[in-house]
Amino acid sequence: MSDNKNKIFPLETSLKNSYMDKTKPLNHAKSGSNAIEHKKVTNSRLNGYNIFDKTGLPTPVIEQWRSTNITKDYKENYLIGDNKPKFDKQINEIFHCSVHGFDTNVFALLNGWYYSTPDKVLQTLDNGIIVGSLAVAQQKYPDLFDDYYNEIARPDSHGFNAINAAIFTDGLFIYVPDNVKSDKAVQLIKMVNRDDNIMINTRNLIILGENSRLSFLHCDDSINQHKGLLATNTEIFLKKDAQLDLYKLQNLNNNTTLVNSTFVKQDANSNLNVNVLTFNGGIIRNEFTIDLTEEGANADISGMYLMDDKQHVDNQVKVIHSAPNCTSSELFKGVLDDHASGVFNGYIYVARDAQQTMAFQKNANILMTSTASIDTMPFLEIYADDVKCSHGATVGQLDNDALFYLMQRGIKESDAKLLLMYAFVTEVTNKIGIDALRNSVDDMVKKRLRGDLSICDKCILQCSTPDLPVEFEIDMSKI
Repeated sequence: MSDNKNKIFPLETSLKNSYMDKTKPLNHAKSGSNAIEHKKVTNSRLNGYNIFDKTGLPTPVIEQWRSTNITKDYKENYLIGDNKPKFDKQINEIFHCSVHGFDTNVFALLNGWYYSTPDKVLQTLDNGIIVGSLAVAQQKYPDLFDDYYNEIARPDSHGFNAINAAIFTDGLFIYVPDNVKSDKAVQLIKMVNRDDNIMINTRNLIILGENSRLSFLHCDDSINQHKGLLATNTEIFLKKDAQLDLYKLQNLNNNTTLVNSTFVKQDANSNLNVNVLTFNGGIIRNEFTIDLTEEGANADISGMYLMDDKQHVDNQVKVIHSAPNCTSSELFKGVLDDHASGVFNGYIYVARDAQQTMAFQKNANILMTSTASIDTMPFLEIYADDVKCSHGATVGQLDNDALFYLMQRGIKESDAKLLLMYAFVTEVTNKIGIDALRNSVDDMVKKRLRGDLSICDKCILQCSTPDLPVEFEIDMSKI
């Protein structure tokens, strides 16, 4: 039954048929071999389907989706999943993504499947990190799937997570052994290259052992202007003293909808740094559920969004303080122009025994027009009495006094506005801990604020080159 007063959308019917048709490879996530799927994966598929059969796809009737209405997408016809593509081109022949001075181990998903030659579908890097296809990893490392797969994901949270569990095709698997600290970041490029409107469901599993460290760059980019409906579910486990720096870069076309759900479990003294950078997209919904389960865990979650036209961004962040002496910080800042709209829902939960918790939350927004809008909903639920927690939200326009100050020094109005917007969001981008990546993101921000940045046949990060830096045309000596 759908949650929209018994209305059944065409997409719901197609999704149920896709699950029931056992001849489709997407229901087994096969890697091209005859390997049998891990029992835990099979059981989670059945559970996800049963939940989806009862709930259907989310609509604004559900409180958490009240401000994000994507029911128009449910009326479209999609190719749901895809046959596994043949590896006949190198990744950079399809989509070139690089950051000058930033050396990464690059992996890719194409149309929902891990994209590589057969001999590299699951690799062990020189430092012992295992990276590759989730569909293959379940066969090679069943013990890890016994311990971690589907342990923290919530298929019952809404219909997208339920159907993702049921029909996902493939995804990325990362395992970092104890005491391994990678000097080289892992980069995932998610590519969609079809002439059809396509719905893609992928799933990632990332496990960091004790005292390990990893930087992970997750890129969602469009190659063309075709309509897409993308759902990604990621489970992340940080063992004792582990550290993960997670960067999500999103630059999708205005016809694509992305629902991105991330679940994190942190053990003692683990450290999570998240930076979500949203530059373009029709509708983008980022969901984070982060559970600080043991003492000393820390989570720092930041986000920046620059939206215009009729674009919509929705950031849902839930941090659960289950143990004492843990810290968390949330900072999300956005600039919305034209008829763009946004949502921020920050939820901090402090359990009864989570004494000496420190949790802070801030959301700040600039609306460039009277037709742009933001719904911001910071929320604290606290059951411990020895805590330091705060939240705040602001919505406004550019500071007229600051604008006047700049214009009095010979800076034209358009450049002055550009400079103020850039200064506003750098509080987020300055949190990027990799110099080369931060410099490239700064260039992308400048281009986006000037209206120059859009999807192209190369990754947006390629915009920054040493021979063609992006600069403001402002005489800074006049300030």
